[in-house]
Amino acid sequence: MDQIPALIRVFAYLSLLTIGGGMAAFPEMKVQLVDVHHWLTDEQLTHVYSTGQMSPGPNMMMVAEVGQLVSGPLGALVCALAFFVPTGILTFLVGRIWKRLVNWPWRDSIQKGLGPVAIGLAVGGLITFGKSAITFANGPLYGWITLAVGFLTFIACVRTKINPVVFILGGAVVGLIALR
Repeated sequence: MDQIPALIRVFAYLSLLTIGGGMAAFPEMKVQLVDVHHWLTDEQLTHVYSTGQMSPGPNMMMVAEVGQLVSGPLGALVCALAFFVPTGILTFLVGRIWKRLVNWPWRDSIQKGLGPVAIGLAVGGLITFGKSAITFANGPLYGWITLAVGFLTFIACVRTKINPVVFILGGAVVGLIALR
């Protein structure tokens, strides 16, 4: 129970960093959850985030799992609310204002500038996540296997139209066979 106020502060703050998607908030999430508050280890965060990515629905629902691990069901509830409510309200308000500014001369320029920022934040998050998910800490074979799976998945996503479910299932099979 004593962690509830901190969970609310951290996840409300993280919600505001999700321009470009949840991956954009991952570097700061890692700092807050692993380094500052020590609620999770690096490995736990990687696991929770990966599980959230492959689960149906909004992938950032993984914040509820973090809350559950830290403070039980109440932690799960407050993390989900703290993460989704502020950005939901902000999106609603900005959307209403943005509609009114349709003829504003700087509107188009701002939109063009935010696109690259969103991409940069998402790629930064991806690299931070990759450093945790693709690791040689468990031995060189483990590292090379995780690197190969990540690289092959990336190439296949870029060059084919294979359903991502195939990659998720393939990763699970590789994990069962080679990453015990």
